Formats: sequence, structure tokens, C-alpha cells
Amino acid sequence: MDATQDGDRFELGERGPSVFVHRTARRAPSATAVLRALLADRAEVPSDDIELDWSCTACGARHAAPVVGYPTTASGGRWYADAAAAPRLGVAVVDRRRTVGLAIEPVDLVDAPAIDLAAFHPTERTALDAMGDEERRVARAALWARKAALLRAVGHTRFLEPARIALSMPDDAPGRMERSVPEFDALGAAPEFHGVPVGGGWVAAVAVLG
Repeated sequence: MDATQDGDRFELGERGPSVFVHRTARRAPSATAVLRALLADRAEVPSDDIELDWSCTACGARHAAPVVGYPTTASGGRWYADAAAAPRLGVAVVDRRRTVGLAIEPVDLVDAPAIDLAAFHPTERTALDAMGDEERRVARAALWARKAALLRAVGHTRFLEPARIALSMPDDAPGRMERSVPEFDALGAAPEFHGVPVGGGWVAAVAVLG
């Protein structure tokens, strides 16, 4: 399947990252295929020439944003990129200047107190509990997608416990970090968060460091 044939391409905010959302009634292309399609479009190179390394430099697992070996930007710098896939859906993001992470999560996340204690800061849990059932369901999934995107952006060697940080609620655009931790502050990169409209029972988010 050629993932370049159809889909939505757009920018997140002024001079923000470029996003490609590919929806299909059939099996979705892989995250790699969707990312190749977006990079080929933005960098104006053949998709077959694009070099991606998804392996974590610390452990070898595929749990963080990939390194783009080729192409480079017009100034010789690196592209920052990430992508994810779900049933009938693929999403990719690229940026010329800032590290990005992307995550897709189901709207119907497993709802359990133990999960919320591990995933959400007390201030976030308070805000979610003040919402109606449907609003909370969507906001909870979108909030976790933002945290998952952040974890992909910072990578293996800078692991953060999700419940120690607090983000603004998903209706805040772009989102911001409201409660940080020293490990993250040491990076000197204030993150911002963007929701990506995908539909189909899924939510997607992009975290941008810089």
C-alpha cells in the first residue's frame, strides 16, 4: 500500500511540526511507511532513500522516536521525527528544529484507580474527576497520549514517572507542563503539547521539546 496516496497533511501552530494522518478502511500502513511518506514530501526526496533507525541507543528496543539518518535539512541539520500506527490509522510528525514525540491511544482506555495513580498527577486526577463521564473519558485518553508522546520524545535515558509530572488539560492548546521534576528541568527544553484529530475511537498527541 502506498501511504502517500491519501491523507491529511497540516502544521501544528505557527511554524510548528508537520503532521500526516493516514486513515484507511483496510489495514493501515506501518509507522515506518507513514513517516517515510511525510519525510519524502517535506524533504523532497524519494521515500526509498530515507534512512530511519528505530533502535534505542541504550537498550535496542523500539520505544522512542527514531533517528533520521537521511535526509538532512537544507542547512545540513537533522530532521526530528516520530510516527505511530493503530488499526486503520497511521500518524507521523516531523520538525526541522525541535525534538518531537508522538503517541496514539484508544479513547476507551482501561479505567482503574491503580492505573490512574501510576499515570496521573494528583492535580490531574482532581481535574478529571470533576468532569462528566464522557468528557472525562476523552480527556483522560488525550492526557495520557500527551504523556506517552513526551516519554517517546525524551527517550530511554531520561525516563520520567508519569505521575510525577502534571500537564494542562487537553482543552488547552498548545498544552504545557504545569508541574515538572528536576530530571526534566535539567534538559532545558520546555515542552508543548498538541492534540492531533484522528477520530475512529482514537486520540493522538504530539510533544515538542524546545
